[in-house]
Amino acid sequence: RFLNPERVSMPDFDVDFCYERRQEVIDYVNRKYGADHVAQIVTFGTMAARGAIRDVGRALNFSYAETDVVAKLVPTMPLHLTLAEAMKISPKLKEMYDGDQRVKTLIDTAMRLEGMPRNTSTHAAGVVITAQPVNTYVPLSRNDDTVVTQYTMTTIEELGLLKMDFLGLRNLTVLDDAVKMVQKYRPDFRLADIPMDDAAVFEMLSQGKTGGVFQMESAGMTGVCVSMKPTSIEDLTAIVALYRPGPMESIPKFVENKFNPGKVTYKTPLLEPILKVTYGCIVYQEQVIEIFRTLGGYSMGQADNIRRAISKKKQKIIDAERKTFVYGDREQKIDGCIARGVPEAVAQSIYDEIVDFANYAFNKAHAVCYAVVAYQTAYLKCHYPRQYMAALMTSVLDSATKISGYIAECRELGIPVLPPDINHSEDYFTVEGDAIRFGLGAVKNVGRGLIRSMAAKRAEGGAFRSLEDFLERMGEGELNKRAVENFIKCGAMDCFGYHRSELLAVYDQMMDSVSASRKKNLEGQMGLFAMLDEDDEAGKVPIPKLKELDKGELLSMEKETTGLYLSGHPMDQYREAVRRLGAPTIGSILGDFAQEGGPTRFADDQRITICGIVTSSKTKTTRNNSLMAYVTVEDDTASMELLCFSRVLE
Repeated sequence: RFLNPERVSMPDFDVDFCYERRQEVIDYVNRKYGADHVAQIVTFGTMAARGAIRDVGRALNFSYAETDVVAKLVPTMPLHLTLAEAMKISPKLKEMYDGDQRVKTLIDTAMRLEGMPRNTSTHAAGVVITAQPVNTYVPLSRNDDTVVTQYTMTTIEELGLLKMDFLGLRNLTVLDDAVKMVQKYRPDFRLADIPMDDAAVFEMLSQGKTGGVFQMESAGMTGVCVSMKPTSIEDLTAIVALYRPGPMESIPKFVENKFNPGKVTYKTPLLEPILKVTYGCIVYQEQVIEIFRTLGGYSMGQADNIRRAISKKKQKIIDAERKTFVYGDREQKIDGCIARGVPEAVAQSIYDEIVDFANYAFNKAHAVCYAVVAYQTAYLKCHYPRQYMAALMTSVLDSATKISGYIAECRELGIPVLPPDINHSEDYFTVEGDAIRFGLGAVKNVGRGLIRSMAAKRAEGGAFRSLEDFLERMGEGELNKRAVENFIKCGAMDCFGYHRSELLAVYDQMMDSVSASRKKNLEGQMGLFAMLDEDDEAGKVPIPKLKELDKGELLSMEKETTGLYLSGHPMDQYREAVRRLGAPTIGSILGDFAQEGGPTRFADDQRITICGIVTSSKTKTTRNNSLMAYVTVEDDTASMELLCFSRVLE
């Protein structure tokens, strides 16, 4: 909006105005107001407990293995744990500290360095914009070619300077790509015109069909959607804000009150207009501010300051402010709850609730933005599923795991995903009839430039008729033997009507022959008889008749080149046995443990049977010189790592 105000009218999203445009903002400010009015913000990487041990270990000539043993005894939770705290909760670490002088020296030295700056980097999105040149206010430095402040963001804020974060959201690009695909057959379609109260969209979310929907696709969020049955953007906003540590405890009450309005109660009638929209629950930071204003008589600025103090856990301010909230403060011109008719006990109870909640309270303006994007992604998935899923898979081209999950979602939606094809695929996933065509950009060792050049040749001269035709028309440019090999292995050249085994046997020789022929022609060495013999097939490399590779080898090649099994899965032949065993899928186990509220179906130390195939393994020698292995096992939903200790491994 800052750059192109005429382009933006709410509720449009300016999709391009994202993280990538930060430099454009910097250039714009400097052009408009003179040089040096904007700089990016530096961050300091500090030595955390484990990192301090590893750094000190290197300096004291400990071997990597020795340092690793000590570092791994430092618990990873809670975050920001100090070494002194770690020794209190890790008996083994304390035992090593007390029993080994070298380890004691290591930890003592690490404790002295712990928390000190280790390195500097550029803040992922932070920019400071100033009225005068930035060096008037803060010292500057350079990180590579980037001008950065020597102060961190907290110091920038304390100085009262304008700090802005320019963040990018991949889902905005997904929306934009999907809309462009829809516009190919519905030119008048605009995201801004979609109804924001579509019953089919909310029904889809209420049924738990949230795969690929922004913010809603985790197992926990899906569960909340099913129980809450959202019917409005307001409900989606609440889901976004509630599904976080702290507010999650309010979800059962929120759901109960939504479906049973008679159970909604307020500690004082003054709370009703503030909390009515959230069924009597405090959900948003704005509600905390409004409670301070309405019940306590705070100004907007005073209310926001105390809200910030609570969220940053500044205990002295929290304790001091309780008295002001309840009884008021004449100097600050704050009435207090009692002066506004709220009984003392009720005021104290409300303050307790605010303090418990404000640690985690979500900004409603932020939650609404997320809810709108969530609704828009859900709308496209509901009404234009092929275009949306194609755009979604394009956005994760570099993640075979995510593509695999979205292909499974396409199966649930009844959308076939067609294999990669030299004559049909683009570099991204595309809609083809009632199906989605796999994008060649997901094939390893194949550049986007090559794929786009290939698409241009197709548009110019029609489909490639054979492997030789493909090689002759593509020239030598970006095309190399590894790319051709991977095209064959992933099945993109099956359209030529030959077995992959046959094409793999001949592509190398054929590329050399085409290259030699092109070179000869370029050098003008074609003789009279060669010209008369243009139709002679003698120079062509014949494709041999070979038996096709077995199914397992074909699947293995697809996995090697795309990270996915495209024409099936090695587990296909065992599906009936898996069903009889009642074995859960690996994806369902990982999804259950990934929930923010913790697993609901499985538990640590529970014995279960899983079925899968071993896809990789690596061995490691333990401290007592025995051998153990890390083994990756996967089914058609996900993969997990198994530890095989020496006795099992033998």
